[in-house]
Formats: sequence, C-alpha cells, structure tokens
Amino acid sequence: MTDASAPSATSGTVPAAALPVAAGAAPSREPSAALATVRTGTSRTSQVVTLVAVVVPPLGVLAAMGLLWETAFHWSDIGIMVGMYVVCAFGTTIGFHRYFTHKSFETGNGLKATLAILGCMTMQGPLTQWVTDHRKHHALSDKEGDPHSPHAGHGDGPLAAVRGFVHAHVGWMFTNMGMEQGMAYGKDLYEDRLIRWIDRLYLLWVVLTLGIPFAIGYAFGGVDRGLEAMIWGGLIRIFLYQHATFSVNSMCHMFGRKDYRARDESRNNWLVALLVFGEGWHNNHHAFPASARHGLHRFQVDLSWVVIRTLQRLGLVWDVVVPDEAQLRRRRIQRA
Repeated sequence: MTDASAPSATSGTVPAAALPVAAGAAPSREPSAALATVRTGTSRTSQVVTLVAVVVPPLGVLAAMGLLWETAFHWSDIGIMVGMYVVCAFGTTIGFHRYFTHKSFETGNGLKATLAILGCMTMQGPLTQWVTDHRKHHALSDKEGDPHSPHAGHGDGPLAAVRGFVHAHVGWMFTNMGMEQGMAYGKDLYEDRLIRWIDRLYLLWVVLTLGIPFAIGYAFGGVDRGLEAMIWGGLIRIFLYQHATFSVNSMCHMFGRKDYRARDESRNNWLVALLVFGEGWHNNHHAFPASARHGLHRFQVDLSWVVIRTLQRLGLVWDVVVPDEAQLRRRRIQRA
C-alpha cells in the first residue's frame, strides 16, 4: 500500500490545489479572507432547507411505488433498481472520483474502462467534464470560482442560505458545469486515448443505462415489463442517485461534523455517506484528497473503500493511497 505522502501520478498544468495531492500533505496556503466566505456554523434555516430538499423527493417516489404496486411496479423492479444503483454508483465513487480525479490508486485498462463506463451510466456527464469540474472545486473550494459552493458569492441571511443550497445542489449545473473541460484541469485525461474514446461514446452509455433495465424487464414479461423496469431501474434510479450525489455538494458543505482541518466548510455527514457509499465523509476527503479511503474511522461506513480494498487483495488495483496515523493526528481537530 502506497504511503500517503507519495506524489500524485497526475501530470499536466493543473493548479497545485486542484491536483491529487498527497493524502497527508498540508495545503500550500490558506485561502484569502477576501475570497473565502467562511461561516462559524450553518443556520437553522439552512438545515431545514437541506432536510426538505433531500428527503421529500424520495418520499414522493416511495408514494408512487405504493400507488402503482402490482400495477406498474413489482418486486423485480426493486432488484433491478438497487442492482443498477449500486453498480453504477461505484463508477462515480471509485472511478470518476477516487481514481480519475485524485489518482488514489492505479489499475489496468480493463478495470479503468469499466469504471469509466459505469460512471457515465449515472448520467452525470462525460468523464472529462466530471473530473475537471471536481478538480476546480478542490482548487477553489468554498471560495469565489468554486463551481458549486453553497457559501461563496451568495451573501448572508436566510434567503442567501436558500440560494446557496439550491446553487450547490442543482443550480450550478445550469450556469457553470463543464466550463473547465479543458487542458488546465484535465491534461492527463485528454492525453489518454482510452478516456477520449469513452467520452466520445457518452450517448451510447446513456442508452445502455436505460437499455439494460429494459432488457431485464423484457426477459421477465415482454415489452410492458421492460418499460416498467426501465422506468424504475432506469429513470427513477438515476433520479435517486443524482440527488444523493448532489447532496455531497450541498449537505456536506453545510450540515455535519468537521473532524480534520481543511481550508473550506466541508463536513462529514453519515446519511450522505450511506447513500453514496462513503462519499459523505467529505471533511475527511477534503483534508486528505488523495486518500482512497474516505471513512477513516471504525464506524464510518465506506463501501467504496471496501470494494477498493477487495480489488487490491485480488491484485486488480495497486499503489493505493491512505493516510497513516501520524498524518491523521497532525490534521485532527482537537476538541476540549
């Protein structure tokens, strides 16, 4: 297992703060007070808005499932929906995020292509777009220029909290998503022929993410069951995972606990961690961005790390980066 102080494998001209850095390395500088909008805590209004926005949509889906039970919903649809959710989610949590963005481990072309395609099947955009946006987020986290900060540039007060949450959760995708899809934050990606090929076929992976549930449902009972499975295992599954992922940008910068020193408002949120397989341990991640393990403590469930560790034992991934105890101790927030 690679020591957490090992240098990043990423090459190119990405700004230093955006590069996958050593998991225990301290940031090169603190953010300027003129650029950062750092609050002492999240207001009650922000917490209520966050709770309603994340919980209500899934409750509506569950209500629809109850109304359509045995009419346009069956137990097989649950299996298809959960199976597709889990497999495709690992494409972003392990693939897009920990591997392609931060180079937390190394692997061969077969697994590399698999993770890239599964990540595209979540319909969160092509790989190069996702990674370059996320690298810019780390370079400017919660400062002016961060693509999806709920804090910077939104002002103060209850309405500002609402604006910030909406921007971080979904609004940024309509204003500045993909603006960094270029060499500055993605030189290593654009120099990789395999990644360019997968990116060009993005619409094929979108068709596949809907076509697989349809094919499984069709095998159970023809066209009607195929369409039903495509709705639940395709469209609704995508909706659920999208909002779970969006919650990392919104909830995990507004609501939760800070265990380690980071230069932003990143928080650890156990609920988001469960929904997105460890990504909710966001303060841990921002303190140690190159770490393949986000759930750094015993009871911090991180299914993505379990999969990475299993792949390592099988010899399918190597040079896995995790912080050691000394690195954790240096950045841990001491509480009275």
